[in-house]
Amino acid sequence: MRPAPDFTLPDQNGADHSLHDYRGKWVVVYFYPKDDTPGCTKQACSFRDGREELERHNVTVLGISADTVAKHKKFAENHNLKFTLLSDPDKKVIQAFGAWGPKKFMGREFLGIHRNTYIVDPEGIIVKEYHDVKPQDQAIKILKDIQEIQHV
Repeated sequence: MRPAPDFTLPDQNGADHSLHDYRGKWVVVYFYPKDDTPGCTKQACSFRDGREELERHNVTVLGISADTVAKHKKFAENHNLKFTLLSDPDKKVIQAFGAWGPKKFMGREFLGIHRNTYIVDPEGIIVKEYHDVKPQDQAIKILKDIQEIQHV
C-alpha cells in the first residue's frame, strides 16, 4: 500500500478534477490506452454498466488516458458513459501511477499506457492494484474486491 499520487486533470467537459477532492470516498482510477478502440470501449462499458452498484458502495470511477478532452467527450457521448474521463496528454499522472512503460504488440516493442487499475481508499491510499487487466467485466471484479476490503 502506498499513497496515491495527487493530480489535477480536466474531464471530458473541461472541468478540473483533483484526486484530493475525493477524500472520504473510494476511488477507482483506471488507465487505458485510447478512446474508441475495442478493448478500451469494452472496459469503459464495463464501468458504465457497473457504475450504479459501485456508487452504492461509495465508489467513484475515474478513467484516465492521454487522449484530449474533445476525444473523451465524444467517447463518453458515443457510449453513454456517465463517469469521469480525465485527459493526461503529458502522461505525468500515467507515469506517476506506474501505468506507462514498454509494451509488445505483434512482435513490436514500444512505450505505451498499460491497462492498470487502482483502488484508492477514502484516505488516499492505494489498497489494490491491477496490472494489464482484461477489459471485460472489470467492474464486477473490482466491486467484489471492494466489498471484501470494506467487509460488506
